[in-house]
Amino acid sequence: MEPDWLRWARRIQALAQSGLTFTRDVYDRERYEALRALAAEMMAARSAGDPAVIEALFARQSGYATPKVDVRGAVFDDRGRILLVRELADQGRWTLPGGWADVNQSAADCVVREVLEEAGLRVRARKLAAVYDRARHPHQPPFPFHIYKMFFLCDPEDDPRTARGDRVETGAAAFFARHEVPMEELSQGRVLPFQIDRMFAHREGPDLPTDFD
Repeated sequence: MEPDWLRWARRIQALAQSGLTFTRDVYDRERYEALRALAAEMMAARSAGDPAVIEALFARQSGYATPKVDVRGAVFDDRGRILLVRELADQGRWTLPGGWADVNQSAADCVVREVLEEAGLRVRARKLAAVYDRARHPHQPPFPFHIYKMFFLCDPEDDPRTARGDRVETGAAAFFARHEVPMEELSQGRVLPFQIDRMFAHREGPDLPTDFD
């Protein structure tokens, strides 16, 4: 789904990052740094970004390059409605609560924390419903790093009516029936309409296997 130039630039960046991690040769280090700068130039040329800013972003990455992990919680109330939050960083568009996975927490622990932080609701992760490769789906805008997105079905442990969006990152929280989900107002860098549909399908079909690419 992503343009070739983005996949190529991302691959060059990953090779440069891994190379800089393991090389002990000063000349190889210079070559990997040049590759990193080239990847930044490629991304900047197609995104109207600043090559220096992009290269600085790449330079902060260290170690062997691996995909980043994003977790999302599909929380349903007893009426079969799904919880969405307004993402302040994306013009108040709606998304499933979630974010980056943290070190020293399981993926399930991370999604529980994210729902609490973004909606003020305690939940229990019940099922890993899907693991999607972000690059294989039409998320916008493109992202400079490779991402795996993990979607969990979650059961509320608090009264769902206590969910609120007056948080640092979210401006509202609400439950929506399937036909009420504001598909045209989703934060499509975070969640897509078909992914919302799949969460409803997993709730309605608890024996469905985990989706994956």
